Amino acid sequence: MIHYCLCYIFMMIMANYLTAGALAIAHTNFSTDQSALLAFKAHITSDPQNILTANWSFASNSDICNWVGVTCSARHHRVTALNLSYIGLAGVIPPHLGNLSFLVELGLKNNSFHGPLPQELSRLRRLKTINFGYNNFMGTIPSWFGSFPKLQTFKLLGNGFSGFIAAAIFNLSALETINLSWSQLSGTYVAPLPTTSAYKLVLLASLHLTGSIPREIGNLTMVKGIYLDDNKFEELPNEIGSLGQLEELFVQHNALKGSAFVPVLNISSLTTLILFGNNMSGSLPNNICEHLSSVRRISLGQNQFDGRIPSKLWQCKELREIILEYNNFCGSIPKSLGNLTYLSKIFLYHNNLEGTLSDGIDIAVKVFNLQLEGAFKSFDKECEMLSNIRHRNLIKIISCCDELDFKALILQLMPNGSLEKWLYSPNHSMTILQRLDIMKDVALALEYLHHGYSIPIVHCDVKPSNILVDDDMVAHVADFGIARLIGGGDSMTETMTLATVGYMAPEFGMEGRVSTRGDVYSFGIVLMETFTKRKPTDEMFVGEMDLKQWIVDSLFPDAAIGEVVDAYILGAEEDGDFVSRRDCLSSVMRLDLACSTALPGERINMKDAAITLTKIKTKYLKDCGGVNS
Repeated sequence: MIHYCLCYIFMMIMANYLTAGALAIAHTNFSTDQSALLAFKAHITSDPQNILTANWSFASNSDICNWVGVTCSARHHRVTALNLSYIGLAGVIPPHLGNLSFLVELGLKNNSFHGPLPQELSRLRRLKTINFGYNNFMGTIPSWFGSFPKLQTFKLLGNGFSGFIAAAIFNLSALETINLSWSQLSGTYVAPLPTTSAYKLVLLASLHLTGSIPREIGNLTMVKGIYLDDNKFEELPNEIGSLGQLEELFVQHNALKGSAFVPVLNISSLTTLILFGNNMSGSLPNNICEHLSSVRRISLGQNQFDGRIPSKLWQCKELREIILEYNNFCGSIPKSLGNLTYLSKIFLYHNNLEGTLSDGIDIAVKVFNLQLEGAFKSFDKECEMLSNIRHRNLIKIISCCDELDFKALILQLMPNGSLEKWLYSPNHSMTILQRLDIMKDVALALEYLHHGYSIPIVHCDVKPSNILVDDDMVAHVADFGIARLIGGGDSMTETMTLATVGYMAPEFGMEGRVSTRGDVYSFGIVLMETFTKRKPTDEMFVGEMDLKQWIVDSLFPDAAIGEVVDAYILGAEEDGDFVSRRDCLSSVMRLDLACSTALPGERINMKDAAITLTKIKTKYLKDCGGVNS
């Protein structure tokens, strides 16, 4: 009995010892994570929203697992995710972050981190996601990024990395998505693509890479999307035709030549094929749709293709978009295109097709999908509107093609594309004056529709893709498919037609009420987007935070305008000094808000908006000494 009691006492002592030891180890591990996070906070030089300053402190919250951006595991109470994207932080990454040994996700997208990346991060062996996109990191991409055995998503896009890509990165066996786009990488592409089939997305756009796309690309048997835009690749390897699950292939603005298009014909799973802006030549096979039966978008513009447009394109039953502009196609436009049920966009201008005007005027053709509900009404509406209105800043209709089974508008060609293209294409940029001029043109067009025509016209769908730019960068408002005539002044009418989410006025979206004030609201949103380069539907806008609130927060109380406007225009030397630019942008943002108030009656009208924009430009030119755009 005594022996039994002694054993029991010994077991209890050992149990208490082991429990205390486990608690001590857990506390030590927890303290390690805590120290790592505090060291990270100490290396932050700018926290404009005071998120870390206010929240990452023991005064407000003693448990680091409740800190903003921090997620812990329920079992170990260790930090498993650190996501501080889109909050404008600046600073460097300290080596202490490598002590977060349970970290699975590390997201620092859309901040201003800089400096070298510490090698201690390579100790984070559990990482599955790394997203350092859109920061200011420089130098070569460290080869130790290839030492994460579980890494599935790897994004370094939009930084200043240079040099070559280490082969070790591509050989990560679990990697599904790699995005290194929009960096300063250059030179001949020598890193082999992996032998693993795990990849689903490969994004290597705008890296200025030359040479050949590696034949190992054929090993990516699970890949869904390949994006190689804005490089200098000259050919597509035959092995690309073996990618049986590839749905999207983007190799636009490269140097593809001759018959580089041919290997694509073996990818029957393709839904999107974008090879715009290369040097490919030859004829397209008439049976192209026997190979690409699932394709929805074909973009082969700005190449050197010739011959006839395939008459059997109608066999691509899912086709929605055909872009063949700036080639050498000849003959007539196949009438069979009218059989495509879902076709909504076709660009054929700058070819040698029958139907080009005899006087040499370049035209754009807008073909209506007659299978869509309301297509006939939309066609009639555009013909009616554009035939009766004339203004320098409205798209000009040249003719209508009104057949029983084929309806199209022949429009004035806008060679410089849309405002949307100028805002988001990596090869385009605009000064403050160019943006002011474009938006003043839009304001004048809308002023004419609202106040200068016999019956007020409401456009109902003002957005960047409907603002087209000619050779002289003069803007023209286009697409009157859902425009409405109203009784007079600011009176309202009701409609069930839906405009575009993000741009439509609240009263339009909720009640279907249409008035000229709805266009004013849309104009205000487009004006914001033009100077911030942020869409109203950007993923950064969640909950109560939207584009308008983001701008309000930048104006009041500390006028931190530099945090919301497109960085290019604050850094552009040709547009006057910093103070005049800042003052101009602040005035523009205040006009934005005056146009986009929630209540229609509180919005200014387009006449006043146009006058205000003119005054803003005049003052800006005066402040910066009459600088030209």
